[in-house]
Amino acid sequence: QVQLVESGGGLVQPGGSLKLSCAASRSISSIYVLGWYRQAPEKQREFVASITIGDNTNYADTVKGRFTITRVNAKNTLYLQMNSLKPEDTAVYYCSATIAGNVYWGQGTQVTVSS
Repeated sequence: QVQLVESGGGLVQPGGSLKLSCAASRSISSIYVLGWYRQAPEKQREFVASITIGDNTNYADTVKGRFTITRVNAKNTLYLQMNSLKPEDTAVYYCSATIAGNVYWGQGTQVTVSS
């Protein structure tokens, strides 16, 4: 098991940047896949990015080239650097950890992109 706590969300203007953090309650060095998802109002939760234990990354087409996912095992923390933000990036962002076939979620952090 693992508890995940996201932070770093907020209000930003279009074209701006934010860096989200996800702190884990235990070592993440052995967690094979960590990821970020988001859910906009009245929409289903959607995949944003993932990173494996070997630092292989995968991104949704909508964020490719703008977002970067990283993991710092020494800090038990997952990050999502978001650049060139657009209004359509507005959502609650959740981090996830897949352990032995089970998916664990954080409580989410709100990101609002608006002028």
